[in-house]
Amino acid sequence: LSQTILAYEMNHQPLPIPHGAPLRLRVENQLGYKMAKWINRLEFVDSFKHIGEGQGGWRDDVLHYYPSDAGI
Repeated sequence: LSQTILAYEMNHQPLPIPHGAPLRLRVENQLGYKMAKWINRLEFVDSFKHIGEGQGGWRDDVLHYYPSDAGI
C-alpha cells in the first residue's frame, strides 16, 4: 500500500507510548477504527499466496462504510 508508513516520531519528537511507541503502523487509506496502534510482530513476505486466501490480510467482508450525508 503506497500510503502505509511506520511512524517513530510525532511533531519531531520520539513517539510517546500512548500513541503507539516505539513504532506505529499508519495505514491512511483504511478506516480509522481499523488502524493498528501497537505492532507485535512484522513479517516480510514476497508473496501473499499463503496469507488470507491469497489476498494478504485484507478482508472486504468486515468493512463497513457509512453514507456521506447523515440525514439530520
